[in-house]
Amino acid sequence: MQIIRTNKAQATQDGAGVNISRIAGFDGKSLDPFLMIDELKSDNSSDYMAGFPPHPHRGIETFTYIRKGGFEHQDQMGNKKAIRAGDVQWMSTGRGVIHSEMPLSDAEQGMHGFQIWLNMPAKDKMRAPRYQDTTEQKAPVIITDSGAELKALAGSWKLGEQTVRSPLKDLAGNGAIADVTLPPNQQITLDMSGYGKVLIYIHTGILAKSQFGATYQLELDPAHPVELRSGQEGAGMLVLAGQPIGEKIAHMGPFVMNTQAELHQAVRDYQAGKFGSI
Repeated sequence: MQIIRTNKAQATQDGAGVNISRIAGFDGKSLDPFLMIDELKSDNSSDYMAGFPPHPHRGIETFTYIRKGGFEHQDQMGNKKAIRAGDVQWMSTGRGVIHSEMPLSDAEQGMHGFQIWLNMPAKDKMRAPRYQDTTEQKAPVIITDSGAELKALAGSWKLGEQTVRSPLKDLAGNGAIADVTLPPNQQITLDMSGYGKVLIYIHTGILAKSQFGATYQLELDPAHPVELRSGQEGAGMLVLAGQPIGEKIAHMGPFVMNTQAELHQAVRDYQAGKFGSI
């Protein structure tokens, strides 16, 4: 496994005061085709119960994965879904979405989840929004003889002789995301040579023979096999892969476009009510 660069999530707040850890890549290069990785992990309800009241997006895809607890998603397209532990939700916002994500009552027992943003290529930023989740067709899982687990959250994944395909397969930049869980002192090897960008985000434990533990993000060279090894405590991590889009980014809050003029138009359209309401 060849590490190109490393990063560590920074503590911040979003929504109505939700405490999160964030990896940001709005330079259009460091994470491309991804833009941001937010992790919410807390057993203290005051860290997350305020939730994310209605807000807009344009020009991005939001990818939400819940490991513990849950949110209720609602948007102007008419979707209203409870996203619980193990569920994945994907929204390709295109020309505009209004949505909210508010904690479910049973989330008082704790919350652990992610929201990942992907950039959309310029040609798709003004298309109609799309929504999909795995509440009825669960993300497929590969479990090895040693107990290592790969949950295919998006895209196709191969581990040994087994291949699984997530029902979420149309992410921007050919994005693929998996949650890998390794028991103590175990390893798996992934061939990611078909992608231009490969990232891992460690959410649990520590990688063997390294200082990299929870909230570290590593960029890996896809030309080398991705060998993931756990230490004595085991480890859990997201693996993210895709094809860089390589376009100029103009970013303002919930909007990601290609020029400042397009950002200003997004604000005007939102203020004029063109995004709809919930």
